Amino acid sequence: MIIYSSNALQFREAVETNQITLDIEQAYIQKMGKRPIQGERMAWNNSMQFMERVIRNSEIPDDCGILIEYNIPSTSKRIDFIIAGKDVHEQDNFVIIELKQWDSAKATEKEDVVVAFIRSRNRETPHPSYQAWSYRQYLTDMNEAIQNNDLKGHSCAYLHNYHEPKTYDPLKNEVYSSIIKEAPLFYADDTKELQKFLYKHVGKGNGVNLLYLIENGKIRPSKKLIDHINGLFKGNSDFIMLDEQKVAYETIMSLTKDLTSKRTIIVKGGPGTGKSVISMNALGGILSKKKNVKFIAPNAAFRTVMVDTLAKQQVRDKTRTRVLFAGSGQFYDCESNFYDVLVVDEAHRLKGKGAYQYKGVNQIEDIIKASKLNVFFIDDNQRIRPDDIGSVEEIKRIAALHKSEIYEIELTSQFRCAGADGYLNWIDDVLQIKETANFNGWDKSAFDFQLFDSPHELLKQVKEKESNGMKSRMLAGFAWTWTKEDEGNRNGEIDDVIIEEHDFSMPWNGRAISTTWAVHPDGIDQIGCIHTSQGLEFDYVGVIIGNDLKFDPQTMTLYADYDEYKDTVGKKGLKKDPAKLTELVKNIYKVLLSRGMKGCYVYCRDKNLHNYLLERIQLTNS
Repeated sequence: MIIYSSNALQFREAVETNQITLDIEQAYIQKMGKRPIQGERMAWNNSMQFMERVIRNSEIPDDCGILIEYNIPSTSKRIDFIIAGKDVHEQDNFVIIELKQWDSAKATEKEDVVVAFIRSRNRETPHPSYQAWSYRQYLTDMNEAIQNNDLKGHSCAYLHNYHEPKTYDPLKNEVYSSIIKEAPLFYADDTKELQKFLYKHVGKGNGVNLLYLIENGKIRPSKKLIDHINGLFKGNSDFIMLDEQKVAYETIMSLTKDLTSKRTIIVKGGPGTGKSVISMNALGGILSKKKNVKFIAPNAAFRTVMVDTLAKQQVRDKTRTRVLFAGSGQFYDCESNFYDVLVVDEAHRLKGKGAYQYKGVNQIEDIIKASKLNVFFIDDNQRIRPDDIGSVEEIKRIAALHKSEIYEIELTSQFRCAGADGYLNWIDDVLQIKETANFNGWDKSAFDFQLFDSPHELLKQVKEKESNGMKSRMLAGFAWTWTKEDEGNRNGEIDDVIIEEHDFSMPWNGRAISTTWAVHPDGIDQIGCIHTSQGLEFDYVGVIIGNDLKFDPQTMTLYADYDEYKDTVGKKGLKKDPAKLTELVKNIYKVLLSRGMKGCYVYCRDKNLHNYLLERIQLTNS
C-alpha cells in the first residue's frame, strides 16, 4: 500500500510550500484509518526537507516517481522513501532510501545490529543499510510485477543529521562492511555523493508509471527466492520426512493443486509425531509451486528457531527466509483469499478476542477467510492458557461457516523421544491426562527418564550432556515470578527460579534472547519456560516441576495450586475453576516432559508428587 505518491516536481513543490507533512498525514489517515503518532509527523517534517534538497540538486527529471511510507504488502513494515525512474541504459529502476534522524550510534558484536537512541532510550536495532537492503530484497523476492517487468532495485541509507566522527565511526565498523556494500551509507556531509547515486540510477526519469507496477504487483515468490529456499532444504537433516510424515506431506501437496474452491486441512498429532517437519516441508513444497504462501506460528520463539534451523544462522539467508513466516495476529484485516495457502503450526495456540495485542475476534476465522487453502497442525492437549482457542472442533465449526471443505489427517507414530511411543503414553497416564496401556512403563532402552532428589544434580546432568555435544536445556513450569525488565532483568541477570530448601537458584530465560534461547549459547545457564520451548525439541531436558502442580495422596489425584501458578494471564478467570486450571497446568508439564528426544530428567518440588512419581517409576521396573 502506498501512503503518499507523486512525481518529483510535485514533491518538491509540496515541500517548498510546507504542505508535505500535511499531505502525507491526510493520505495516512485515508489509507490507514488512523492518525500518525507525533513522532512520525516530526520525522516527515524534518526528513522531507533534506530529501527535497537532495532531489532538487541531483537534477533528476521531474517525472521520476516518488513513494513515501510504502506499506510492504502482508507485513506491518513501511519503507521511508522510494524513487523510481530509468537510468542511462533505459533500465527501469527503483531506489529505496532508509531515512534516519540519528546523530550518533554504537556498534555491537552482532551482525548487522547497532545501538541507537530511539523513542527516549538506547535500543538495539538493525543497521540502516541492512534495513534498506532487506526491504529491497523483500520486494525483489515477492513482488510479481517487479519480477515480470525486469524492474531493478537499489537501496541506500541516508542519515542527514549524522556527521562522520574523525577517529572511529561505529556505523562503518568492519562487521558492517558487507552490508554497506549492498546498501551504501550516506551522512550529512555526503549529500553530493547521494545525489550522484540517485542520478546514476534514475537520472533519465519516466518513473511515475513504475509506481503503479510496484503498488499493484501480486505477492508471489520469485524463482530466485524459490531456488534459494529449496537450496536451504536440500541436505538439511532437520527436515527429512519418514513414513507417515511423507504420506501426510504428499496429501497436502495433492490438495494444493486445485485452489478453485476453499479447503481446510487439519493435521492432528501428539508430541513427537513430526508435525513441524511436515509443516516446514509443506512450506517449501508449496513455495516451489509459485504459490503465495505463508507459514504461521503463534509462538515467536518457535518461528525464530525454525528460521534459524533452515537458514543455519546465516543472517542474510534468515532475512530472505523470514518473510515467509508470520505470527497469528496479523490477518484480522486481510482481504478474503489474499493468500493461496496458509500453513499453521502449533494451531492449538491460536487466540480469540482480547488476547494480548490481537485486534481481531478469532484467529482461526482470520486465517480461513484470508486463504484459499489453510493447513492447521494441531494437538488438542497442548492448549496451555484460557485464551488458547485452537481446537479441532473450533476449526471445523469455522470452516463450515466459510463453506471450506474439510480434510483430516492423523499422525500416530512417534519420532521424538527416541521413538518411545510408550514413554509419551506413560506421561499421559502419570499426569492423569488420559488412561493408557502404558500405565506400567515403556522400553527403557528407547528413552532415558530419571527422577532426581536435588535440582543441583539435575542441572549437573543436563550441563554434562550439553558439554558432550548433546543439545540440552533446563525447563520449568511457571511456578516463579519474573523480575521485570525495568528492574534490571533484561537478560537473566536476576535468579528468579529459587528453591530455598536446596539453596538453588537460576534465572529464567533472558528477555533479550527469548526467541533464540533454545539455540543461544547463554541458554544453558538459564531456565526455559513453556513459551520458549513449546514446539521445539532437544536431545535432553531437565524439568523442574514447581509447586504449581501437586499430588493429593488422599484422593490420589494431581491438582494445580492457583497461588503457586504465577502466570497471571494463564490463570485469569480460573480461580473458581480448579478443574480447568489443573487441565492447563498438566498440559504445560506434558509439553515440557516431551521436549527431549533422548532423555528427560526431573526434579519435583512437591514431596507428595515426588513420591507419587517414584512409585510409578518403580512400577515400571517391576
